[in-house]
Amino acid sequence: MEGTNPVNKKLAAALSGGAVLVLALTGCGGDDGNEKLDAWAKEVCDAVQPQARKIESANAAIQKETSDNSTPKEVQKADSAAFQDMSEAYKAIGAAVNKAGAPDVENGEQKLTNAVKELNGISASYASLKKQVDGLDTEDQAKFADGLKDIATELDKLSKSGNDALNELEEGEVGEAMARQASCKTATASAPAAKS
Repeated sequence: MEGTNPVNKKLAAALSGGAVLVLALTGCGGDDGNEKLDAWAKEVCDAVQPQARKIESANAAIQKETSDNSTPKEVQKADSAAFQDMSEAYKAIGAAVNKAGAPDVENGEQKLTNAVKELNGISASYASLKKQVDGLDTEDQAKFADGLKDIATELDKLSKSGNDALNELEEGEVGEAMARQASCKTATASAPAAKS
């Protein structure tokens, strides 16, 4: 199975970059509290934690199918399921952030709107990657490898873009409030490091 293996490895590396996006949601910082902000951070962190685990599992599934002996069909099935899970997880995080409402900080409303839009955009990107991987020709090794290469490129772009609005949402006091939440700490601790 030589043809797809290097591409699978590239795909796995690009994908683990995607986990970074969730970790943008887990800032770190001081501990002087603001009750309103702490309540907001707790609501968001508690909702993000299961989604972070779902994204981590999707990453692991793709990493697992990058071995030399996986057939194109197995790779396609694993990637498709992983992209579906990631799409759903980012959508759920967007919904959780939206439900929590604007954080009690300057420009909170605008930061919230931008972050939710970004999370929904990431969700849509993964849904689109799922469609792409579902459409690959698993009978033709070379075509399949080429198709995976395109997907890896898209993933790479996705992992490099994407979390500006989230970072902005979590600047300053919001990040500090999130850092005080046990569920955000857990999400950070359990996330895999990006391998390349």
